[in-house]
This record gives sequence, C-alpha cells and structure tokens, in this order.
Amino acid sequence: MSKIGRKPISIPEGVNVVLDNKTIKVNGPKGNLEFCLPLDLEIKIADGMLKIGSKHSDKVSKSLFGLTRSMIKNMIIGVEKGFEKELELVGVGYRAEVNGDILQLKVGFSHPIEVKAPAGIEFKVEKNKIKVIGIDKQLVGQVAAKIRAIRPPEPYKGKGIKYVDEIIRRKPGKSIAKTEGGKEA
Repeated sequence: MSKIGRKPISIPEGVNVVLDNKTIKVNGPKGNLEFCLPLDLEIKIADGMLKIGSKHSDKVSKSLFGLTRSMIKNMIIGVEKGFEKELELVGVGYRAEVNGDILQLKVGFSHPIEVKAPAGIEFKVEKNKIKVIGIDKQLVGQVAAKIRAIRPPEPYKGKGIKYVDEIIRRKPGKSIAKTEGGKEA
C-alpha cells in the first residue's frame, strides 16, 4: 500500500465533498471539480476527514491508491485557494498582454502569438511576468507548459519564456570554447 494513500485528508470549512456513485464532487469558494474514482477504491467521509481504502491488493490497485489521494487533495486545495504558475519573458522586445481571455505574446517572431485561455484558466501580466491562474492543478501546469513551449529558453543567451524559479544552464559560445582549448590564446 502507498504511504501517501493511507494519510487521511482533512476537509476545510467552506469546502463540500460529495460522493455520488463512483464520482467525487468537490465544491468550494473558487469553483467546482469532479473526479471519477477507479473501481477498486472506496472512500469514507466522516468527521471532516476523508479516507481512501483499497478493496484489492493487486499492482493496479496499489498504483491508483496514492494517485487518487493526491488528485482529491489537489481538488480540495484548488477549490479553496487555487493554483498559480508564473512565467518570465527574457529577451529584448519580448512582451505579453492580455485582451479578454486571449494572451498575446511578442517573442521574436514576425507575428504575435495568441494563446486562448481554456475554461477555468485566467491570465495576468505584470511587466515581463505571466501568471496562469486556475483551480485545476493539472490544467494550470499544462497551459503554462504550452506557453513555455512557444519560445523555450535557449542556453547561450538565456532568451525565451521560462518559469520564474527555473534555472537555465548556460553554455559558453564558440569564441570562449576556442580560447579554453589552448589552441588560441
């Protein structure tokens, strides 16, 4: 059994968790989320705590046990507080602006790139930073990764779109590599 899966989940005030057949519904101040449970798992809600149990001990049940607990925990955090990923634009002339639910990026191409926000996602831009905000952790991460993939950071000058806490390993250019080799001094 998973050590993570065995931990009970506390349900904070203002968050309502309802088990309907094999679907778990979580309602909170930020919104509503649903998750379809695997067949081999059972959930018990009592005294503001949620516990997950497994009916079988085969490999598939064990692997879904901890995953289901993490998914439900993320749903509870999402409807209570929400999730946020922050990206940074690095480069001369790189700009971003939000028009409604469309993020417009000018990142060195001959034309601006437009990214439409899916349902439940909001964009905010402050100077050279883009915030992706939502209640679904997986969707927030996926949208942030798609934005980063438009112009990933390159290792020579560090230009591109990167996560705020991301560290880019820099490479030396050709002229520096020649002098270090000892052939030219």
